[in-house]
Amino acid sequence: MTGHETAQGPKRKRDLTRRKVVAAGAGAVVAAGVGGSFAAGAFAGEGTTAAEGKSAGAFGEACYKLTSETTEGPYYIDADKLRRDVTEDQEGIPLTLRLKVIDSDTCKPLANAAVDIWHCNALGVYSGYESMGSGGAGGGGGGGTPPSGTPTGIPTGTPTGGPPGGGGGGGGGGGHEEPTDDERYLRGTWRTDKKGEVAFRTVFPGWYQGRCVHIHTKVHVNGTWTDAGYEGGTTCHTGQLFFDEASVLATAEVEPYSTNTTTRTTLDEDTIYPGNGTEGGLLKLKYKKGAISKGVVATLTMGVDPEATQDGTGDSTRPGASASATAS
Repeated sequence: MTGHETAQGPKRKRDLTRRKVVAAGAGAVVAAGVGGSFAAGAFAGEGTTAAEGKSAGAFGEACYKLTSETTEGPYYIDADKLRRDVTEDQEGIPLTLRLKVIDSDTCKPLANAAVDIWHCNALGVYSGYESMGSGGAGGGGGGGTPPSGTPTGIPTGTPTGGPPGGGGGGGGGGGHEEPTDDERYLRGTWRTDKKGEVAFRTVFPGWYQGRCVHIHTKVHVNGTWTDAGYEGGTTCHTGQLFFDEASVLATAEVEPYSTNTTTRTTLDEDTIYPGNGTEGGLLKLKYKKGAISKGVVATLTMGVDPEATQDGTGDSTRPGASASATAS
């Protein structure tokens, strides 16, 4: 697994190649156009719980520092599902993810931004990369059947070349991996409303070899919402969202998480988490003590620089600025 990476790109603003979001069903783009409510009724008619309603005002402080940039990881698939509910048929603890995107300089909300999220399922598997098993190229565990028998023979020769796949990090560095299948569960894109807020329904992520529990995210600005989805623009933030240890330990007692046999990396052991709390993507979680299986509400305010390009691939720039971006 790769550790911390520092990217110093040229001082230029690089437009992304054409981005296209395929609408998830008729009328999805129309629904995005109205923005949707982010308060207690954000998922009206979709089984909104009392816990979700209470979290509507959980954003507290009016302004946050610039949120830490991190590596994109090997398993990003360019925004091809325009939807708020990314669960599909995945089992796991219900998770409502509520994000607020603001300009870290002016503290004003960023409306009409496109927010991507993607993460592994309860057993550590990413959609689009199921053949790679738990943690994608990292392999290992995930509740699968361990190999049997005793290895025989002695390896010969000298290993050459770099590590296979994405370096085994499954969300760290190592370069992009091309998808191996057409599954797209636990991935989606939605539009921030006039308050800069967006909500997703998903499941609590599991874990895989070498990484703590996390969700990937990107924020895109200056693009165009069309009948086909969201096109053009730039990526002003690439980050990861993290979960506190107590909450993760609580999920480990609940099926199917309890069947995941992979050795878990803690938050403190993770080489991607910057260790700086909410500024580094640490989510604020709400759930009923002793009953986490009933559902969790996670909130975070992300301070971004809308003038920067932060695509998480090592080419991060801000027009007229000398500071480089660090992919932690």
